[in-house]
Amino acid sequence: MSTELAELGAVPASWTRRHLLGLEELSAEEITTILDKAQVFRDAMAAGRQKTPLLVGKTCVNLFFENSTRTRTSFSLAARRLGADTIDFSASTSSLSKGETVIDTAKNLEAMGVDAMIVRHRTPGTPKLLAENLNCSVINAGDGAHEHPTQGLLDILTIRQRKGRIEGLTVALVGDIAHSRTARSNIWGLKKLGAHVIVCGPSTLVSPRWAEIGIEYSYSLDAILPRVDVFNLLRIQFERQYGRPFPSVREYAHLYAMNRDRLARTKGDILVLAPGPINRGVEVTPDVADGPHSAILEQVTNGLAVRMAVLWLLASGRR
Repeated sequence: MSTELAELGAVPASWTRRHLLGLEELSAEEITTILDKAQVFRDAMAAGRQKTPLLVGKTCVNLFFENSTRTRTSFSLAARRLGADTIDFSASTSSLSKGETVIDTAKNLEAMGVDAMIVRHRTPGTPKLLAENLNCSVINAGDGAHEHPTQGLLDILTIRQRKGRIEGLTVALVGDIAHSRTARSNIWGLKKLGAHVIVCGPSTLVSPRWAEIGIEYSYSLDAILPRVDVFNLLRIQFERQYGRPFPSVREYAHLYAMNRDRLARTKGDILVLAPGPINRGVEVTPDVADGPHSAILEQVTNGLAVRMAVLWLLASGRR
């Protein structure tokens, strides 16, 4: 391995984890380790280095049971950028339709020589269950409304790049907090790194119980506009809801959409994020989504760097 490649792939001796199941279980030091390594890969990409063959001979499988654009494509591209082989699993054409269990499916894939399994499932706890039954690394790519750790990490990395720090910032997560795995990963990561977090949305989607762990809650976006440094705008996840949490989408947009008028009442250096997919005109208007305060596409680019860092660190931790 060349000196340059060795420096790019350097891993702290303290890193020992084989799985990434959520940010709740990580320490602030471990979260910072991932962010720092992701920044190294991000800088390498910005300098024109698109390939970093640290995982040549390894195989990663995307075990997705829910639809995905950014996460699935990003993990596949991240693995290829590191030199690994990738497999995209399709649940609809697999033996699951014949009655095979998720565990048996995963074990059969592992028996083919898989080193890392990236799992998205509608049922919370599925990645943890697989981690307890497999020898390969397991990465949670979203389990129900529980967590989406790499999304939380890429959001936090984007904040750190734009703001230079996390500690002391006030970050508001706005929207469907009740059903958002992205919100939960952001909450755990931001809180551990010293940010003040506010969850904001309709009372049907924001529980006052968040205050029990030191998270501020608000039912009014207008009331918190002047004191927030970063807004992360979450979509309404109608696919996880069994009832209507508010009278209409139009009313939601009237009360909670980030638009030009609300942007004018925020701090001058406000940062606007959205994990995607975004619904233009619902949680954010097009002029804000595409404006200078938005880092939505930067989040996508950082997602690739974060997933490269996670794949490399977990592979190194196993050794």
